[in-house]
Amino acid sequence: MPNPAKRLTTLDLLEAKRAGRKIVALTAYDALFGQLLDESGVDVVLVGDSVNTVLAGQDTTLSATLEQMIYHTRMVRAGVRRALLIIDLPFLSYQVSVEEAKRNAGRAMQLTGANGVKLEGGRAMRDTVRALVDIGIPVMGHVGFTPQSVHALGGARVQGRGPEAGERIVADARALEEAGAFSVVLELMPSAVAARVTEALTIPTIGIGSGPHCDGQVLVLHDMLGLNERFQAKFVKAYANLGEQVRAAVRQFAEEVREGRYPDAAHSFEQ
Repeated sequence: MPNPAKRLTTLDLLEAKRAGRKIVALTAYDALFGQLLDESGVDVVLVGDSVNTVLAGQDTTLSATLEQMIYHTRMVRAGVRRALLIIDLPFLSYQVSVEEAKRNAGRAMQLTGANGVKLEGGRAMRDTVRALVDIGIPVMGHVGFTPQSVHALGGARVQGRGPEAGERIVADARALEEAGAFSVVLELMPSAVAARVTEALTIPTIGIGSGPHCDGQVLVLHDMLGLNERFQAKFVKAYANLGEQVRAAVRQFAEEVREGRYPDAAHSFEQ
């Protein structure tokens, strides 16, 4: 487990790749879960725009707002002391112009205490990434399936199948590295393509649905804990079944209240 006294930086992720140490990343949306992840030794805590689907109940991430992301990242920052904290830039907060991307990313960093931002897209985002890095904002890239382009991609589909499609992903990832990104998320692509990208880059790759050859892995916390039962995907491994445990606990609480067994003397105050 990483040294709990050391606050991690982007340089630590680069060193992890060089040393062959796998990077562990998970999402969080509030202080309590942020603290639990931090205390468990997670390297990267990502406040993903997946908050819009997981907590807000929306069908896609597209309606997530910058204010929403800032609000949740400030909460997570209150719980995270050691891990690298990254805020997702939501749809249309960075695509309109480089200047708007600088203004929104800078505001997100200023108001949240995040250690960097994540944005989606490859070669098309090269100038934006370079501009952010040039003013001191660390950038995590994201290629393959990019959820903010879900409609253009025809849904949540594996990307990079076939030689030409695979080459495009490699080229996208290289463009992000050349622009100064410190790492790249690889989402929903064949394992062999993710392996090629990982080998081609000197910066770390963080996989989600992209096989075992990436430098690290990320999952949405609520999926990994078995809380988000609406979402089923081949790449998600549930390490707990908290959804059913929550229902069982609530049913027990309701039964005890209705039968007058709660609160009992042990949970009440005497005069």
